[in-house]
Amino acid sequence: MSVVQKIKEATAKGINHLYGVSLLPNEVLVNATKPEFEGDYTVVLFAFVKQLKKSPDTLGQELGDFLVSSFPEYFVSYNLIKGFLNLVITDRYWLGFVHENYQKENFGQAPASGQRVMVEYSSPNTNKPLHLGHLRNNFLGRSIAEILRVNGNEVIKTCIVNDRGIHICKSMIAWQLFGNGTTPESTHTKGDHFVGNFYVQFNDEYKKQIEVLKAKGIPEEIAEKEAPIMKATQQMLLDWESGNPEIMHLWRTMNSWVYQGFDTTYKRIGSDFDKTYYESNTYLLGKDLVEKGLEKGVFYQKEDGSVWIDLTADGLDEKLVRRKDGTSVYITQDIGLAEQKQKEFNAGQSIYVVGDEQNYHFKVLKLICQKLGLPSADGIYHLSYGMVELPSGKMKSREGTVVDADDLVTEMVNIARQKTEELGKVKDFTEQELSELYDIIGLGALKFFLLRVDPKKKMVFNPEESIDFHGFTGPFIQYTHARIKSILRKSLIQNTPSVNSQSSLLPLEKALAIHLEMFPSVLQDAAIEHDPSKVAIYVFNLAKTFNSFYTEHSIANAETEEKKILRLQLSQINAEVIKTAMGVLGIQVPERM
Repeated sequence: MSVVQKIKEATAKGINHLYGVSLLPNEVLVNATKPEFEGDYTVVLFAFVKQLKKSPDTLGQELGDFLVSSFPEYFVSYNLIKGFLNLVITDRYWLGFVHENYQKENFGQAPASGQRVMVEYSSPNTNKPLHLGHLRNNFLGRSIAEILRVNGNEVIKTCIVNDRGIHICKSMIAWQLFGNGTTPESTHTKGDHFVGNFYVQFNDEYKKQIEVLKAKGIPEEIAEKEAPIMKATQQMLLDWESGNPEIMHLWRTMNSWVYQGFDTTYKRIGSDFDKTYYESNTYLLGKDLVEKGLEKGVFYQKEDGSVWIDLTADGLDEKLVRRKDGTSVYITQDIGLAEQKQKEFNAGQSIYVVGDEQNYHFKVLKLICQKLGLPSADGIYHLSYGMVELPSGKMKSREGTVVDADDLVTEMVNIARQKTEELGKVKDFTEQELSELYDIIGLGALKFFLLRVDPKKKMVFNPEESIDFHGFTGPFIQYTHARIKSILRKSLIQNTPSVNSQSSLLPLEKALAIHLEMFPSVLQDAAIEHDPSKVAIYVFNLAKTFNSFYTEHSIANAETEEKKILRLQLSQINAEVIKTAMGVLGIQVPERM
C-alpha cells in the first residue's frame, strides 16, 4: 500500500474517531506538499469543513494531533497553512521502504487482476509505408499495452490492416502503367516503399490528366471524374469485388511486398501483435447486425432502401449504416468486427488507438454497439491522439511529403552516433556494442519524444531536440541509468540487514525515496488515464532527482558504512524503476554509455 493510501486511511479513521463521521479513504484528497512549505504530503481539509462544522484551523490541529499521536510509525509532525494539513513522514518509514524494495526486480508491478484488455493500434494502409504519424500511433499503442500489463491485466494486442479499397487500387494501376514488371527485389527497394512510390506516381499522373482535360474546356469537377487513370482505378475496384483472378493475383502480390516491408519496420521499432485482422476479411461483417437492428427498431429504412440510425437525441446526427444498394459502410464493418473480437477474446475493454480526426466515428460506434446490446459495447474506448507535425507543417502521403518511418529511425540512429562520438566516452566499446548502443539511444530518443506529450495534444517533432543528452529526453534518462549501473558495479551491495531505523535521512536522500515510492501509483494513473506521458514525466523527474542526489552526496566515500549501504540501496531501486518505466514506454536502457 502506498504512503498516500495510508494517509487517506489514517485520515478517515481520525475523522471517524474524533467526530463520529464515517468516510471512505478515497474521499480524502492528498497531494504532494508544495516545495515552499515544510512537509511531504498534504491533506486538503476544505471538503470536510462544512460537514464537520469546524474551522479549517481547528479541524487541522485536532486531526494533526490525532495522526501524529496515533500513527507514530508514519507521522513525525505537521503544520497548517490555510486549510491545508502538511504532514511530515517519519524517516523510519522511508528507510523501511528502501530496505524492503531494493532487491525487487518487479517493484511497481501489480499482481494479476484477471482482467483482459484488447489494444488495437497501427492500422496501416497497404498502399504506402509507415510514416511519422504511424510511429506515434505504434508507440502509444504498445506503451498502453505494457502499462496495462504491469497493472495486472492480460493484454491482447491487435492490428487492423486496411488492405482493400480505391486507395489500394491506385498503387496497383500505377504499377500496371509504369512498373514495367519490376519488383522490390529487382529494384533493391523495400516492399512497402516500392508500392508507396507507385501511389505517389498515381497522384502525379492523375494531376496531369486533369490538367489536360481542363485545357480542353472541361470543368475541374468533371475532369476529376473523367480522368482515364481514375476511371481505370474504379473499374479495378469493381473487378476486385467481383473476384477477377488476374486482379486478385496482382492485389495479393503487391500486398505481400508491403507486408514484408511492414514486418521489417515493426521489428525495428519494437511493435508486435497477437492478432492481425485484414479489412478484406472483415468488410462484409456487420450486415447481419443491420438486420437485427432493424428488427429491434434501433435502425430505420428510408424510401430509397438505405438504412440509418437517428442519434440526434444523443447530441449527434443521423448516420448511414447501409447504402441503398445494400453495401456496408465503415461503421457497419467496425460494428461487426467489434462483435467478432468480443466472441474471440471476451475482453472487458477494447481500446482503439486512432487519431483525433476519428473522434466522431468512435462516439457513433460505441453508441450503436450499446443500442444493439452488444456485450463489447461499454468497454469500447477511443484513445484519441493529436497529429504529429513538422516545423514545416503537415505531411501529405499522396504528395510524397511524409516523413518516412524507416528514414526517420535511420536518421535518429545517425544523430545518436554523432552526439555520442562528440562526447568521446565510448572508446572501449566494440563495433558491435557501438552499433547496438546507437540503436538504443536513437530509438529511445524518438519514442520518448513522441510519448512525453499528452496523447490528446498535437505536437511538433524536432529530431535534434529529441536527442539532447541534458534535456527532457530519453538519452538523458538512459545516461542516468548507465551512470547508476556503473556505480553499482564498483560497489556491489551485499545482503545486509536494514539500515538502523533510528537513522536520519538527508533532504536529497529523502526526496529520492519519496519519488521512488510514487512509482506504483504513477503506473496506476497512467493506466486509468491511458496516458504514457505520465510515466515519461515521472521517470525524467526521477532521473533529475537522482542526479541532484548524486552530485551532492558521495556513495563510495559516504560518511559512514551505513550511509553507503543506504545510498547503494537507493541507487539499486532507482536503476530498476528507470528500467521498468522506460520499458513500458518501449525504450531500452543501456548498462553503460
